[in-house]
Amino acid sequence: MKPVIPIDKSEILKRYKPIYAKTHKGIQGHALIIGGSYGKIGAVTLSSRACLKTGCGLVTVFIPRCGYKIVQSAYPEVMVLTDISVKYITRIVFDFVPQAIGIGPGIGQDIETHTALHRFVKTNEIPLVIDADALNILSQNKQWMSFLPEKTILTPHQKELERLIGKWDSDAEKIEKTIAFSKQNNLVIVMKGAPTKIFDGDTIYENTTGNAALATAGTGDVLTGMITSLLAQSYEPIDAAIIGVYLHGLTADIALPETGYQAFLASDSIDHIGKAYLSLG
Repeated sequence: MKPVIPIDKSEILKRYKPIYAKTHKGIQGHALIIGGSYGKIGAVTLSSRACLKTGCGLVTVFIPRCGYKIVQSAYPEVMVLTDISVKYITRIVFDFVPQAIGIGPGIGQDIETHTALHRFVKTNEIPLVIDADALNILSQNKQWMSFLPEKTILTPHQKELERLIGKWDSDAEKIEKTIAFSKQNNLVIVMKGAPTKIFDGDTIYENTTGNAALATAGTGDVLTGMITSLLAQSYEPIDAAIIGVYLHGLTADIALPETGYQAFLASDSIDHIGKAYLSLG
């Protein structure tokens, strides 16, 4: 196994592309975030705001109808498309071509959502980030892996990872199984944890930012939005994952002196994305 590559500032600066002075929203990428269900619209709301704050020119969400007023009221900068269903997603339809799609935050596991996800992955060719219950649905239907675009980014926490790759008896076995899963399916795996690791086949990266403040509801949804944003801005999938994970951790490091560990919220992470970018110089 190759040595683990630390994700530090020098690694980020090899990959980071400063904003072109004459850019406009039309060339900063249009991202689509698909998710939400009754009682879990907050997840897709956090993802979409994080997506915008990470530099995407345009962000659209696709959600069940119960979330329409919530998202439109919370973040007027985000555009909203809705499913015909009120409480959960049943059929994924949109009338534009996004540069990247993030799917899963708050999406739930209703049987009709399973069917909608199956139809979507069978035909989708757009760069993709998969998180949360979309991962859990995928883990129940592993034959769908063959439909995913090359280097699709999966962002599992430990339990979601176990459902995807099976149980392990040691950290070494977990790493071996994750490498094999990444290689077999040609995927980028963001293994969320302390520290977060990223697998691109045999190559393993380990993040150096972040702290225990991130152990709170919604921070994974924020990370999904950030990575999707970078993917929409034309970063290669591995670069989007590495920069997204680094900046996400850095937001907690920057916010910690103000919030402490206990009072930190996922929205505090979003509020500090700007300062995280500024720290890159």
